[in-house]
Parts: sequence; C-alpha cells; structure tokens
Amino acid sequence: MRFTRGTVGLAALAVVSATGCGPVMTTAGEPVSASAELQGKWWTWAASEPEETNPVADEDGSACDRNQPEDVWFLAGTFGGEVERECTVPEGLPIVFPLANLFGSGQDCLAFMRDAEGTVLLDGMPVEPEVYAGESITVQGLAGNAVTGVAERFTTTGCGLWVQLPAPGLGQHILKFSGRSTGLSVGAEYRLTIEESPEAPTGQPSKEPSGPVQAMPRQITGAAPVEARLSRLS
Repeated sequence: MRFTRGTVGLAALAVVSATGCGPVMTTAGEPVSASAELQGKWWTWAASEPEETNPVADEDGSACDRNQPEDVWFLAGTFGGEVERECTVPEGLPIVFPLANLFGSGQDCLAFMRDAEGTVLLDGMPVEPEVYAGESITVQGLAGNAVTGVAERFTTTGCGLWVQLPAPGLGQHILKFSGRSTGLSVGAEYRLTIEESPEAPTGQPSKEPSGPVQAMPRQITGAAPVEARLSRLS
C-alpha cells in the first residue's frame, strides 16, 4: 500500500523541526520553516525503502534503523492497524514522529486537520503533539518505495500532528501512540532501547542532540500521522 499525492495518509511518527538545522531557502529564495523542513525530511525518509524494508510497513521493528539521518531518529506509524516494534536507538538523539500526517493540496490538509486526533504515552506519561496546519514541503522518493511509489522530487502541502521528544536516557523505554481520521486508525507500541553511542570514547560524554526538542500528547493515530483527513491508501 502507498500514499499518493493529492491524498491524505496516516503514516505516523514524525514531528517538529529537525534540531540543529537553520532555515533552508527555496529556489525562490524564500526561507523554509523548521517544521516544513522536518516534514519533508520525514516523508523523504519514509519514501526511501520498498515495502519489504519500509519502516511504515515494518511488523516488528527490524527496519527501524533504515536510512536514519545523523541528527534525529525518526519513527513511523502504520498503513492502518496496530503494531508492536522493538528498536535500538543511539543515545543523544531526539526522537521525532508524526501521529497523523498527510501531504496533498491545501484543501486536503484543511479537511485532514479538522478531524485529526491521537494520543501519545512515553513510559506512561502523556505527551502533547504539535500541530502543523499546512505548509509547503519538498519530498524525494526512490523508485519502488512503499509511500510515493516513484523516484521523483516534488513540492506539496504537508500537515499533521507531530511529536518531538528530547533524547531519552540510556536504557529501556516504552512509547505508545495511536491516531485516527476519517475512518482510518493506527497504533504503535515501541519498546525502545537507548544504547551508548559507539563513537563516544569510554568515560566521556556522547554527543548531545544538536538542538532542543519538545514532547507533547494529544489524541493521535499510529506511527507517524494521526487524526486528520487520511488519504486513501492504494
């Protein structure tokens, strides 16, 4: 299954702006907001793998480390339904994911966000997501990927409920989130293991996250997006 342009989708796990990144410029020379950059970065990450190894289609967490950027760790929801995953994450990285998200037209986003809702719990504590009503984002897909299906770079409107968690401490953590929109609901439970970064010399602190992160809850659907008008999966 995949999301297509002009439709809404519940893919889950992705949130706020990429930490440590300054504003980017569009081809027209206009600044790109951190949230727009983050959304485009997450969608590009999700569109970088075929279904067999795609983090959104992942059934147990074995694909959670695929193509992760260096400054943040992305998580994903599902293409519908609930899933339990185990994922090992290097220490010092903020964790970002959408509860419910979508790309399409401005009207798609208006309808999607009107109904979007979801919930997030980290070690039993609620987290409030941030709301991105709709802004221009750039997405790059690879051939045969499970999200856009094609190797194409395009600009579209992105929106959704996003969560950005500060880098968790070493050890085990349980992250649960769920979301729904227009009849489609998703949910995910992640058993996260935060491990010491192999690059960090013994006895010295590992690299700190490149920027501040915030965590927040609200009602959300599974990994990556939540309530909001969902695009039809095809």
